[in-house]
Amino acid sequence: MLRFNAECKLIDFPKIEDPRGNLTFVEQLNHIPFKIARSYWIYDVPGGGVRGGHAYKKLEEVIIALSGSFDVAVDDGLGAEQVYHLNRSYKGLYIPNMTWRQLRHFSTNAVAFILASLPYSAEDYIYDYKEFMKVIA
Repeated sequence: MLRFNAECKLIDFPKIEDPRGNLTFVEQLNHIPFKIARSYWIYDVPGGGVRGGHAYKKLEEVIIALSGSFDVAVDDGLGAEQVYHLNRSYKGLYIPNMTWRQLRHFSTNAVAFILASLPYSAEDYIYDYKEFMKVIA
């Protein structure tokens, strides 16, 4: 079994309030529980569109709704699916490796910002849910 012994959790980031506009920041190994190796963002998702639908063997990530909102459905294969609604830029969702994830219900102009623990590697992806269930069994 490749399961990493951790659970998905919401992370509150620092929020510095100011009448001119608020500021939030994150630091690796402080607010983000890993060293950041890659960052990317998902945007212009058509209405009803779905992103994700895979698991990573090794990669951990934190997903942040920089703008708008969307849902992140997670499944560790050991229980029921859990859905997190992200709509605040000062909160992130930590997702450990070997967790099936799917992003859905994007609002207009939503931007999902992802911080990842590893560089891109096609070999790290599991795209088939049945294969995912076999690997974690």
